[in-house]
Formats: sequence, structure tokens, C-alpha cells
Amino acid sequence: LKAQNLPDRHAMLNLIGLRTLSRGLYAPRHMGPIVQKRMFSSQDEIIMLEKLLEEAKNRKNTVPEEPPSSYNGPSFNVQTYNAISPVGLQKFPEGKYKISADEKDLDGGPHAILLRSHKLQVEEVPATVRAIARCGAGTNNIPVSKMSELGIPVFNTPGANANAVKELVVTALLLSSRGISEGIQHVKSHIIPEENGDYDKISSRIEKDKKLFVGQEIQGKTLGVIGLGHIGSRVVGAALSLGMKVVGFDPALSLEAAWRLPGDQMSRASSLEDLYKSADYISLHVPYIKDKTHHLINEEALKIMKPTASICNFARGEIVDGGALRAAYESGGFKGKYISDFADKELMGHPNHIVMPHLGASTAEAEENSASMAADQIIDFLQTGSIRNSVNFPDCNLQPKDNESSRLCIVNENSPGVLGAITSFLGVKGINIEQQINLSRGGIAYTVIDMKGQPEDPSLMQTELAKVDGILSSRFIGVPFKNELGRPGTFYHVTWFQE
Repeated sequence: LKAQNLPDRHAMLNLIGLRTLSRGLYAPRHMGPIVQKRMFSSQDEIIMLEKLLEEAKNRKNTVPEEPPSSYNGPSFNVQTYNAISPVGLQKFPEGKYKISADEKDLDGGPHAILLRSHKLQVEEVPATVRAIARCGAGTNNIPVSKMSELGIPVFNTPGANANAVKELVVTALLLSSRGISEGIQHVKSHIIPEENGDYDKISSRIEKDKKLFVGQEIQGKTLGVIGLGHIGSRVVGAALSLGMKVVGFDPALSLEAAWRLPGDQMSRASSLEDLYKSADYISLHVPYIKDKTHHLINEEALKIMKPTASICNFARGEIVDGGALRAAYESGGFKGKYISDFADKELMGHPNHIVMPHLGASTAEAEENSASMAADQIIDFLQTGSIRNSVNFPDCNLQPKDNESSRLCIVNENSPGVLGAITSFLGVKGINIEQQINLSRGGIAYTVIDMKGQPEDPSLMQTELAKVDGILSSRFIGVPFKNELGRPGTFYHVTWFQE
């Protein structure tokens, strides 16, 4: 099936089951042992394979292929920073989207920005930009507050790199327990040079010096997980599968995140102090919020922890107070390892700080997942106005009513009376609202309105609408790529730019 490019999950499952039967590896209990009895001959298998292949070919031939796009109008423009995974970029339909790292290549300017670690400056965001997407979870490299003021949603990709970070946390647990990195360094820096390349002596020393790196097993130990979102929940599952006990803490646990947790196999701490007291290892999975998670692991926390507890930090460097940790090491009050992929000025060179490059999401799979997720979010927003996974706008999804309606998306300050002023304005203009949704987050409100037909002069309507106090921007969306309002790059009115 694979050779013929005809994947069929059910056929493959049937084939696997039948082939397993034919090898006598499984049979219903009532049939008794058949280890030495083959239920199907090789000829039976060949006939079966040929039949399955023929059926799969027939199914393929009945599926109509999507005709190639004949669209030759203007495109949505996406400017990229950093190297974005080609798997993600392929999400953008060819001909309908133009992708470039150079703004000069984008006729009419970029409509969206797609980036990874580039530290975006405000002056790099022209008035044509409707959205910004970060291929990753953190958005510290984007001036989010300023983008909110300008009415621009900022998207991230939570969970896209969750498995990659989870695997690194498992690595960190082992690094902190078994003297692995210290042992490797000992071989390279001491044994090999001290024995002058003599294999027999090196071999003897490698065996003899193992006593210098006696560690402990993680099975049966307690892991405290702070933050139980996409990554934290996966870490919980991995730790349980390794035989660890798990206690979690997350005061902002969402219902969706709660469903991902094996609640009957772990315990939930009522406070950070309770978690600190019980944990042999602590793994951090919280965002950096200046007034809340800055130096979450500080002098007081270190005094509560077990002296031998190890800390794994693949969230943000600022969450751990390096100065307090160094002082605890030097006083002898704390001996646990600190494993991270962030540099810490206070801990540089300390043997208990095992630091590595920022590898958390550095896998091909994570980069592909993040880029694909970011691309999908940009496409949804540009073509329908839908918002998913924005860090400064509310989630919003209003299915278009039909191809005869016009959609107006409005970003405004979340102030009393603005929504009423918008609907009154449309009423005066004789606009019939067929459906609408209004949602807010913090100081931002987002309104999506589907109106019957198309305004006579959409641009003039936007100019007049902008006079309503609190309007930051408005955007008409028709049928993308098919009618006047659906033409990419049109009918986007930004109040701050006009002013």
C-alpha cells in the first residue's frame, strides 16, 4: 500500500491482524495454543495482499482530485523573519499567498508577519500588517502591548513543541541523577590525557572511576511539576511511565488542561510550599510574567525545598534567581543540580549548574509543528477573521453565514458604549446585521459582523466608522479571492495610521 501511495488505515490494521494470525502469534483463547500451527499459508497472504491493493486502488480512483487553482489576482503577503520550516510555509496556497523575508518583494507591503526568535521592533511593523504569529510559545521577542494599542493580534503556537520539551525534561532528570555529563567530561578531560592514549589504561580507568559518579534512580522519587499546560501535562505522563510519583501545581489550570491530566495517578499541591517540601525534582513550565513568576524559585523557596532537590528549567531563565541559588550552594544549604538551557550570569562555571544550548524546541518535528500551526492561524485570520491562540486578543470563531454576506471585523478599545455606537452607526447606514459576535480580552474588544449584501462604498464607510471613539481598526472580508471585498490587501483601515 505504501509503495503504491495508497495509505488506508483500516486495510492496514486488518492486514496486520491477519498476518499476525498467520504467524501463530495470536489466536482467540478458545482455540488453544497454536504456536506451531499456521492458520494461513503464504499463498493466502499473497491473495489477501493483492485483494487489499486492488480495493485501495479502486477507492483512490473514486476520489475526485482538486483542480489546480486558476486564481491570478493579488495575494496575501507574509513577511518572514528567521528560517521558517518549509513544512509550515507549504500551508500557504501557492498563488494566493506570497512569502518573503524581504518587504521589498511584497507588493503593497506585508499583511502578516511570521517569525521565530527575531526580536521584533515596532518600526518593523508597517500599517499594512494585520497579524503577527510566533512559531513557538513565548512572545517575549514581540512588543505585545504596543501591538494591542495598534489593534494587531499576536499569535503563538502553544503545544506545538510540547513533546520536544518533554523529552528534554526527561533527559534533564537523568542528567541530574546519574553524573552523566560529569562522567563524560571526566573521560575527555582527565582519563584520556592522563593515560596518554594508552587503550588498556584508559579502559581500566573508565571501569575504576565509575565510583566517582554514583547516582540515584528516579523511579520511586517525587517530581513536582509547576505549570500543567501543554508541556507540563506531558511531563506528568512521562514521569509516571518512568515510575515516579508526581505532584502538580497550577492555580490557573483550565478545564481543557485538566482533561489531559491523569488525575487518579497524581496529586495536586494546594500551594507551592507544599510542592517544594515533597519534591525530589522540580520541573518548571510557567510563562515569564514580570510581577508574578519573576524569581519564582528564590531564597525562600530554596530554604523550603529538600537540600538535594534538583531543578529543571526549560521555561524561562528569569524564573530562577541565580544569585540566591549560588548563595545557597556556597553556604552548603543546597546541593541539588540545576539543569537549564538558559545562561545565568550568577551561576556561570558552577559545577551544579548543568547548562546546555537552548534546545527546548530544537527538533525538526517541533519546528514543523510550530510553523504549520502559525501558518494555519494566519490563514484563518486573514480569510475569515477567526482568532485562535492569540496572546492579546480573545479567541473568536464565527462561521460565515453565506457567500452573499459581507464581513466587517472591528478592533476597538474595551470601553462602555463602543459596541452600541458601532451598531447605531450601521443602523443609520441602513445596514442589516445578519449575525455578530463581540468578545473582549483586557483592554481590547473584537467585533465580527456579517451584513447582508455589500456596502456601496466600503472605504468611505470605514473612514466614517473610524470617527467613533475607541475604534482602532476595521477590515472588510468578502469571499476571499472571489469578490471585491475578498481581494487580498484591500479595505483595511487603521485609525492610528490615518491620524
